[in-house]
Amino acid sequence: MNTFEILASELPAIILTLKLSLITCVFLFFIGTPISLFLSFNKKKYKTFLESLVTLPLVLPSTVIGFYLLIFFNPETIIGKIFITLTGQQLAFSFNGLVFASIIYSLPFWVQPLQNAIDQIDKKTIFTCINMGATKINIFFEVLLPLCRKGFITSFILSFAHTIGEFGIILMVGGNIEGKTRVLSISIYDNVEQLSYQNAHVLSIFLIGFSLLVLFSL
Repeated sequence: MNTFEILASELPAIILTLKLSLITCVFLFFIGTPISLFLSFNKKKYKTFLESLVTLPLVLPSTVIGFYLLIFFNPETIIGKIFITLTGQQLAFSFNGLVFASIIYSLPFWVQPLQNAIDQIDKKTIFTCINMGATKINIFFEVLLPLCRKGFITSFILSFAHTIGEFGIILMVGGNIEGKTRVLSISIYDNVEQLSYQNAHVLSIFLIGFSLLVLFSL
């Protein structure tokens, strides 16, 4: 098969990968942004502990996170039952499970760049807005969002690219189910196992090119 035929045959995996990355970034906007704001404006002693906790996925093997997600969200546990009630599926071997795992694993890639951008803002500007009667929503959309625009873009690009390149935690939580949890990184691994090196080469070069484009954009 030529390059286009290989990419066409792996189109479901490519689409699923992009879908996972985009949905993860949407959730990270609503989850990671408040965390970034809290860490930036909070000066209490436990801030260092919270920052370490958020940053932990950067140094912790993805298989460790995936392993404990499977344990904590086992259908027999309370958390697992709540997850099934909310999503209608169990964590393991489901797309919802991939989204949840990706949010945790990519969280520091959203929080850190945005927190750094917020730290660069003169806090007197925020306090002046508060004293003038501005609501928190107004301050966020009319002050923080414009001033931290580059921080949001950086967080989005890094989180999006990192989710696309995830492997260990995806394999642990989602496995390799065609059309459901088989993303691009899993497809490359699967092709290598089957000695389909041509397919693996094409998909790997596709990811390398995409990653270079992301870094160039950043």
